[in-house]
Amino acid sequence: MTHSDTPKGPLHGVRVLDLTRILAGPTSTQLLGDYGADIVKVERPGKGDDTRAWGPPYLRDADGIETSESAYYMAANRNKRSIALDMSTPEGADTIRQLATKCDILVENFKTGGLKKYGLDYASLKAINPSLIYCSITGFGQTGPNAGLAGYDLMAQGYGGIMSLTGAPDGEPMKVGVGIADVMCGMYATTAILAALRHRDQTGEGQHIDVALVDTQVAWLINEGVNYLTSGEIPVRRGNQHPNIVPYQIFEVSDGHLIIAVGNDAQFAKFCAAIGHSALADDPHYKVNIDRIANREVLLETLIPIIQQIDKDTLLSAMNKAGVTCGPINDVAEVFASDQVAARDMKITIPHPLSGSGTVDLIGNPVKFSQTPVTYRKAPPACGADTDEILNDWLKED
Repeated sequence: MTHSDTPKGPLHGVRVLDLTRILAGPTSTQLLGDYGADIVKVERPGKGDDTRAWGPPYLRDADGIETSESAYYMAANRNKRSIALDMSTPEGADTIRQLATKCDILVENFKTGGLKKYGLDYASLKAINPSLIYCSITGFGQTGPNAGLAGYDLMAQGYGGIMSLTGAPDGEPMKVGVGIADVMCGMYATTAILAALRHRDQTGEGQHIDVALVDTQVAWLINEGVNYLTSGEIPVRRGNQHPNIVPYQIFEVSDGHLIIAVGNDAQFAKFCAAIGHSALADDPHYKVNIDRIANREVLLETLIPIIQQIDKDTLLSAMNKAGVTCGPINDVAEVFASDQVAARDMKITIPHPLSGSGTVDLIGNPVKFSQTPVTYRKAPPACGADTDEILNDWLKED
């Protein structure tokens, strides 16, 4: 990865008009920006993206005073330029239409039908730019009985089933600790946009992409969703246990907790030997995974007190030597202090004009291209900071 403009990213020359806010849409457009696209973020004058106010913490200036840039906003808005326009006015809507004639991709996350009154819906913009790829991100999608309802990440996690699978078996349904429904929706949106871009480049034909938080949440139920569709049995919360593999969970050790993930029968035999109880691997109740699942509770009653007597370092060493997956449960500070995160450039530092230190630390992009590396060209912009530049750049006379 590089912090310069060269080499050019794989999407260099692609223009994206970003009418999104919060997390799902900004996640998608940030990825496109990381890959080299020119992202123009349209924001409400004087207010901007809702998440600018979703703090603390906020970025602090040279005097230690909080700026208007929240950490939440900065998490999903690098590699973008910001233009302040009021689309509720004829002038603002007209400027957005002009920008739409100059771009390849438009991404929006207004309520279904919300942009039609401004003449900014897909049908209106297709008429002036037939090759436009127009991606709509909503809570429930453009069709269906709930199409008109607004959607937030927590609602999608609840409606889409993941909360029923998350948390302690005897506790309340639990959301994932970050806005994962939003993030995954943004990921699906990005892959769809890239597929549509290939189609456009081959045929000249744009299209409308309809992506919904709830649909994508249902899609990433993955094995538990198909477990239900196959068996008819409703999955239940198992805390940190795996529905299809045993043992695969957190275990208490003498000085904390560790993750042990035994992926197959051969690993189970190695695991049992490593903890000094090889006979368990030959027990017909536990020898193969399907029997370990059937006898899950009895097996765990045996394993838990054994593992509780071992310290972290000893167990980690034994598991690593045996070739059985075992790992720590890091807090966020430990994550960013790790050698692995440093080696993989997963914490980045880029210049920021409002920061007292002159820079801001952000989470890096996880994709490593061999020929067209990700570039970090611009910090998350202040609201409207690039208005004049964008108007001159995109709308100047040919």
